[in-house]
Amino acid sequence: MDKILYIRLKELSIIKGGLLNFTTYTANYTKTVSGYMGQLIEWPEVVTEGKDIEECRDMLRDAFNEMILAYQQHGKELPLGNYLI
Repeated sequence: MDKILYIRLKELSIIKGGLLNFTTYTANYTKTVSGYMGQLIEWPEVVTEGKDIEECRDMLRDAFNEMILAYQQHGKELPLGNYLI
């Protein structure tokens, strides 16, 4: 049976109008045969795998940061998470 963990991933997002916006995304970690798969609930395109939960969490943060850069380069708006100001 798959084990699913939900963890909040906090990252500094964008400075808008002089305010720092901290966005919280929910990470879903699922136990797989080879380790763990991680995916952001609010941004399903951000998905990765790791041999253990720590590696998967690190890889998910990297994938998240790379996706932010890709969206910014293409002028796309980032998916909404839970904004904390």
